[in-house]
Amino acid sequence: MTERRIFGISGWKNSGKTGLAVRIVAELTRRGFQVSTIKHAHHDFDIDKVGADSYRHRQAGAHEVTIVSGTRYAIMHELRGAPEPSFEEILARLAPCDLVLIEGYKREPIPKIEARRLEASNRTPLAPSDPHIVAIAADHAVADTDLPVFDLDDTMAIADFIAVTVNLPGRKTPPETSGAS
Repeated sequence: MTERRIFGISGWKNSGKTGLAVRIVAELTRRGFQVSTIKHAHHDFDIDKVGADSYRHRQAGAHEVTIVSGTRYAIMHELRGAPEPSFEEILARLAPCDLVLIEGYKREPIPKIEARRLEASNRTPLAPSDPHIVAIAADHAVADTDLPVFDLDDTMAIADFIAVTVNLPGRKTPPETSGAS
């Protein structure tokens, strides 16, 4: 099996991680790549609705509940006091794809871009203490770094950087042209 191409987006709360992840997924899928994502949450979350059949299955004690339709399926796994699965265990559950984009998992030894916004809850730079951060995307000027710095909203340049960093093959589909001849 070939090694997975993995790239992360790190940053403090409200640093723009999710917006950047969404834009990167949209851009790379527009280019014809198959992208999967993993989002790490530091809080309890639920993807199920109270009263739904699947919710009732989980409440009854099911270890895993799988919901399947003609358009998607989801597997919910209840930890029920067991430790959170490792990053590697989660990766192993994903189907093959061109790129796995990670949001969060600040401490994993994967190439990452650090998202920074002036409105972030914490503005302490992560890059100086994380050798796996290979670039910074910010909504403000960044000084005192040798890393590439991107405008947080420059999705195309960041997507290009990620593609080169993880060695994605050339564009699978040609980019849309602006009508120039």
